[in-house]
Amino acid sequence: MLQRREELQAILDRAADQARTEAKRAGASIYYIREKKRIRESADGKKFEIMIDESGNRVERVLHEP
Repeated sequence: MLQRREELQAILDRAADQARTEAKRAGASIYYIREKKRIRESADGKKFEIMIDESGNRVERVLHEP
């Protein structure tokens, strides 16, 4: 059973990598959550944290990762 789970995870990882590559090639941003932060990554690799301010407006802050 563990082997099937590992095989499925490997398939899902490859699919995610392919989707990320195709989105970047098309000039589209990708969105994901990392460490409880909503992230938008532009096609050129720049990352932004997406937040909602007190007024309910969407705000993006440049994310500097080490």
